[in-house]
Amino acid sequence: MNELSITAARFTSLILTLLFWAILIRAILSWVQPDPRHPVVQLLDRVTGPILYPLQRIIPPLGGIDLSPLAAMLLIELLKGLLAHAILNLGG
Repeated sequence: MNELSITAARFTSLILTLLFWAILIRAILSWVQPDPRHPVVQLLDRVTGPILYPLQRIIPPLGGIDLSPLAAMLLIELLKGLLAHAILNLGG
């Protein structure tokens, strides 16, 4: 595997890790009902919304608890694992 492929895989892993943390922070903030006009809240919504909104349509709340962040974080970790496995199989 060449250097460019390894760099691309590491960059993808970094982006997935940042996305994981953004979803976790958004989930924690949802417990305290932050001001939706706050720039940080708006940024988190723009970054995580495209992932969470489709999952919210598929996964119903359980006892009033939105499980879509948990599902998204599990999917991200699965993608990271598949990415690492692919790198190892390609000789990286």
